[in-house]
Amino acid sequence: MGSLQERFQGFLERPGLVGDLLSSLEGKTGVQRHYLATGFIAFLGLYLMFGYGASLLCNLIGFVYPAYVSIKAIESSTKDDDTIWLTYWVVYGTFSIAEFFSDTFLYWFPFYYAGKCLFLLWCMAPVSWNGSQVLYHSFIRPWFLKHHQTVDSVLSDLSSRAAHVASLSSKAEATETPTSKA
Repeated sequence: MGSLQERFQGFLERPGLVGDLLSSLEGKTGVQRHYLATGFIAFLGLYLMFGYGASLLCNLIGFVYPAYVSIKAIESSTKDDDTIWLTYWVVYGTFSIAEFFSDTFLYWFPFYYAGKCLFLLWCMAPVSWNGSQVLYHSFIRPWFLKHHQTVDSVLSDLSSRAAHVASLSSKAEATETPTSKA
């Protein structure tokens, strides 16, 4: 447990948005930064369990930070971080679709949004066994490899049908003549 506590303390001491904010608050209040961070995490957890708007807060947690680091990954010169965050977004999208169909039932489970937030944090955790890697390699990738040719065929067919309808529509517009006013 000491190792986890040391890593948490190291994260809080690291320069950056979180470290700088905690440093400023520590200077103004005199409260040590690990107490400030622990208190904030406890408040956030309680709010996700009992607060109004927990759904919005949970979705912001699952979207804002990943979007920010995804932009940083796009702007970086390495490919590895791009793959990590693309994998997160594939899992996030799959989860969002599944949640759309099951939300009516899941909403009634106590502490649903706290659990969802923990799931999303696991999916973006900076470890090799994070949720997005585990779920992608265990479920999504095997399904994709099994079905991608069928999906590609359906998408190609839909694309050609849409192009055909668009060409018919543009031909119909070109042959219409404006009515003259008498």
